[in-house]
Amino acid sequence: MNKKVWTIVGILIVFIVGGTLIFRPKENKKEEASNVDIKITHKLGEATLKKNPKKVVVFDYGTLDSLDKIGVEVKGLPKSNIPSYLSKYKDDKYTDVGTLFEPNYEKLNELKPDVIFISGRQAKVYKELNKIAPTIQFNVDDGKYMESVKGNLEKLGKIFDKEDFVKAEIKKLDDSVKSINEEVNKSGRKALVLLANDGALSAYGKGSRFGIIHEELGFPLSDENIDTAVHGQKISFEYVVEKNPDYIFVIDRGAVVQGGHKSINKILENDLIKTTTAYKNKKIISLNPELWYISSGGIVSTTEMLKEIKEAIK
Repeated sequence: MNKKVWTIVGILIVFIVGGTLIFRPKENKKEEASNVDIKITHKLGEATLKKNPKKVVVFDYGTLDSLDKIGVEVKGLPKSNIPSYLSKYKDDKYTDVGTLFEPNYEKLNELKPDVIFISGRQAKVYKELNKIAPTIQFNVDDGKYMESVKGNLEKLGKIFDKEDFVKAEIKKLDDSVKSINEEVNKSGRKALVLLANDGALSAYGKGSRFGIIHEELGFPLSDENIDTAVHGQKISFEYVVEKNPDYIFVIDRGAVVQGGHKSINKILENDLIKTTTAYKNKKIISLNPELWYISSGGIVSTTEMLKEIKEAIK
């Protein structure tokens, strides 16, 4: 009798131990993954950090956009100019770590982040930030927008174990670009991309921050000689009339920058602009400045940017 009891007890122990090993591997794998050191190479250097970092600080709204879409919680960010579609990050549970150009080092040291994500705007303070935590710069190459975006997303996927999710999002973006490019190539219509800033106009061509419109989406330039300067080429209304584009895409900086004023109405109501082909065909397109100027480079922002262009060419 005692022998039977001990046999049953032994069998139960085997099942309990075996069950523990069977039903807990995912948890163990997650714990193991979080303890793995990974290296991320970026424009300013190489960062070594733990996979799935918990305390995340981000100084770039495009990266914040992607982290939000991926499902990664952040601890701190600059709150001075958050895009409206990311307004939940104004909540007090997220630490305000300064501005896009001036980090609050005291707050950052209090947070003790595991990783800090920056963009070109913070390049000058990279060394200081890197002393606080591994700091990674996610740049968007003006001449290779989609290539840069996809590369940045792949790195985020690696850091946060979201490779499959990121791969699926990249495919959606690629499909969108291909669809738009095909339509644009059929029409051959030329475009002029303008940044409006308190009434002043700047034109942007290939190799510029808005170069995706010409390079990846395929719109021919209305002026092949546009200066590729960081802040664009200063132009006049007469210039627009002379080039007479089929499409005019306008990003109104004044509408989203503190202290700025909307400029789009001044453009639409200008008598010279009214003589252009774009105006007559209702092809002066006001692009969302939050997406194009503040948070470009993110999954959501890029998706919505492409939707705006797709809508414009219908």
